[in-house]
Amino acid sequence: MPIVPEFSNNARAIYKRGLILGRDPHRFSKAGDCESTTGWYLSDFDHTPPPYSLGEYEYLKTTIDYYAGSFKRESLAVRRGANTSSLLTSLWADPAQCQKGESMLACEYRLHNPSIVLIAVGSNDVIGVDNFEAQMRRIIEFTISEGIVPILSTKADNAEGGHKLNLIISGLAYEYDIPLWNFWLALQDLPNDGLDPDGVHLTFAGNLFDNPANMQKAWPWRNLTALQTLDAARQALESLTP
Repeated sequence: MPIVPEFSNNARAIYKRGLILGRDPHRFSKAGDCESTTGWYLSDFDHTPPPYSLGEYEYLKTTIDYYAGSFKRESLAVRRGANTSSLLTSLWADPAQCQKGESMLACEYRLHNPSIVLIAVGSNDVIGVDNFEAQMRRIIEFTISEGIVPILSTKADNAEGGHKLNLIISGLAYEYDIPLWNFWLALQDLPNDGLDPDGVHLTFAGNLFDNPANMQKAWPWRNLTALQTLDAARQALESLTP
């Protein structure tokens, strides 16, 4: 599967239904664990002056402007240590902003009103591999029912062995005919596959996409390929917006 997904007719249908429900076409949400917290993940694209350089990817500026405001937003569906179960329970939801009994996902969708969501989980599901598929199905089906296009991300690590979780993630993307951001593939030519010595966390450098030294680290590739995925979403879905 390619790094940057194509958007199927099914993804377009979910998006169109979301527009009818009042979803904002200029907003996306993030859902996941510590690797999806705002500090390093996409937030640079909302800062002025820009702390990044696009280099040969200058065409992505259109998408940065299109989704302005969502990049640095602190998502209510992101927490350090979160796994698939966390996203579905109210126990992890912010009591100051979320309603009683509301899950992290439901709270984020209600308050931010996105049209698409980047879902990146799995690294903290290593000890719950047997429950992972069922929980992911609940996440996907709930997101679709809300009229939000779920974009699933493969993970960089293989802590569970045999790439079992990535196989589940990619299989579910294929089954539900929804976009897959194959982030794992983007790192395979990097030193140590873009991972720190712990084999889980990503190697870090700033988002200078025209700096060869920076592009030997994983984080610039995470942000670049996420931005390319959002760009693909914008191009595929923008024409459907009245």
